[in-house]
Amino acid sequence: MYKVIVVEDETMVRRGIILTINWAVLDCVIAGEAANGEEGVCLAKRLSPDIIVTDVKMPRMDGVEMITRLREEGCKARFIILTAYGDFKYAQSALRLGVSDYLLKPLKDGDLEQAILHIRSQMEQGTEKAAEETAAPVLRFHAVKKSKNKYVDEATRFIRKHYQEDITISTVAEYLEISEGYLSRVLKKETDYTFTSYLTFYRMQVAMSLLKDCRVKVYEVADQVGYSDTAYFSVQFKKLLGVSPSEYQERCGR
Repeated sequence: MYKVIVVEDETMVRRGIILTINWAVLDCVIAGEAANGEEGVCLAKRLSPDIIVTDVKMPRMDGVEMITRLREEGCKARFIILTAYGDFKYAQSALRLGVSDYLLKPLKDGDLEQAILHIRSQMEQGTEKAAEETAAPVLRFHAVKKSKNKYVDEATRFIRKHYQEDITISTVAEYLEISEGYLSRVLKKETDYTFTSYLTFYRMQVAMSLLKDCRVKVYEVADQVGYSDTAYFSVQFKKLLGVSPSEYQERCGR
C-alpha cells in the first residue's frame, strides 16, 4: 500500500481528511499527520511517504516552504496541495516544485480521491517503465530451426560448432561442397537470416549467456565468441541489444 501523510494546521480539517476517506480502497494507508510544515518535514524524513497531502497557509512553516525543503533534501514523495486561497502565486510555486495536484477548499466530494488515483496511476506507470529500462534486454533469435533443406541444416550446425573460429560463408560452402550463392539463397529463404546475421546473432546469444557471470570480463567473452577485436564486439553487441556488454552484465546482476 502507498504511505500517505497529512499536513494541516486545522485539527478538524486534518481529522476529516484522515477519517472520512476510505484510504484502503485507494490502496493507501495514513502513516502519520502533522500540524505545520516543520512537523511535516520531520515526519516525511522519518516515514518516507509516497504521497503528502498538505495545506499551504500554516504557522511556523507554510506548505510551499515545506515542499521546497523536502525537495532540496531529495524527497521523492508526490504532493497534493489543499488551500482555501486561490492566489495564483501559490499555484505557480507549487508547479515549479513539481506538485501533482492543487485543490481549493472546500473540497468537493471525490476531489481528493481522484487526485490520489491519478497519482497512483502515474507512479505505477513509472515503476513499470523503470523496470523495463533496468531489465536485461532479450535477443529474439532461434538458433536451432529444422529446415526442409539438408544444406541449411548442415550449415547452421556447422556455424553452431565453429562460431568461435574466423569462419565465412565461403568456409561453410566449401565444407558443404556447394556454391556460396546457392548457400546464401537457401539460408535466407529457410531461416530469414543471411549467413552473417545468423552467425552474429548466434555469437551474441552465446555472449549473453556468458555475460550473466559477473566474474567474466568483456574481452574474455569477445574472444570466446569469435571476436579478436573487443571494441568491434561491443559495437555489434550494442547494435543488436541496445546496451553495451558491460551494461548488460550489470543489469543481469541486479
